[in-house]
Amino acid sequence: MSENKTKVTEVSVTAYLDTIEDTPRRSDAKVLVKLMQAATGEKARMWGPSIVGFGSYHYKYESGREGDAPTVAFSPRKAATVIYGVAGAEGAAAKLAKLGKHTTGKGCLYIKKLADVDLKILESMVAAAFKAKSDR
Repeated sequence: MSENKTKVTEVSVTAYLDTIEDTPRRSDAKVLVKLMQAATGEKARMWGPSIVGFGSYHYKYESGREGDAPTVAFSPRKAATVIYGVAGAEGAAAKLAKLGKHTTGKGCLYIKKLADVDLKILESMVAAAFKAKSDR
């Protein structure tokens, strides 16, 4: 069975964020680090080359494949910032309706600019998703 490519690394989150060329995307990423740290109580860590994660959980599929993943995370991509672990959480649909301009897909939340969303709602979504996975 293949090994999970997305693992915790020792790369500095700050150093990674400083490599983001798009200034608004870099600024949004720095805001997300603070928001997610406040919502989770966890320190940001790099997972693979481009995912900033908070906390971790162990998963095991019926197929036998298992591994570790960040409890909640984000990745500042070119088209949008992808937020992992929050869109499919219980109660997320009601909060998504009030969040602001975003899209979702395969359990991910896509935001082009943080200015387009309500940060208090986003923080509550992160906190709720983190707590739900941590309580498992």
